[in-house]
Amino acid sequence: MSAERGYHHGDLRAALIQASFELLAEGGLQRFSVAAVARRLGVSSAAPYRHFPDRAHLLGAVSAAAARDLRAAIAAAAAAAGTDPAERLAAAAGAYVRYVAGTGAGVQVIYAAELYDLPDEARREQTRALMTTLIDLATATGSRSYQEAVRLVEATIAVAHGYTSLLADGFFARKAHSSDAVADRATAAARALIAPPRR
Repeated sequence: MSAERGYHHGDLRAALIQASFELLAEGGLQRFSVAAVARRLGVSSAAPYRHFPDRAHLLGAVSAAAARDLRAAIAAAAAAAGTDPAERLAAAAGAYVRYVAGTGAGVQVIYAAELYDLPDEARREQTRALMTTLIDLATATGSRSYQEAVRLVEATIAVAHGYTSLLADGFFARKAHSSDAVADRATAAARALIAPPRR
């Protein structure tokens, strides 16, 4: 029996999304394609199009799943960090590094420019929920306005994404620099940014 016949209609859609995450983790967004996902699953090149009309729709489904799962990871990390607002937001940076190191699906996937005009309300709902969680964490640190909270979120994610990029690019070459160790560095850097030490 072929791999394609082994999937039922509902299962193939989920398998396509999972295989997309695997490819993103291995090769990033530049090497992501519907054909590569089909090859990964051992299905015909036409099979994915029964569930997704094109690359953008498949990537949109991946984006929605990534936003949902990253939001859950950030919420869990913030809860584990305790009650200090700065620690809770800093924990989001570490959660981001850990999530993206495992999935390849960071902001470049979740907020991919090619998805801006995609009419996908489910995706928009998940990306809005992710941003709301981050803004709430930033606001709790004492941000005086919505705009200030947004800038603090941008800075926190920039730190986290920077560490993730350095990890992916091999900057941390020694075995001691695991994704967990790099996540801890990102958390410390975000902590210094959010609540710099007083002189």
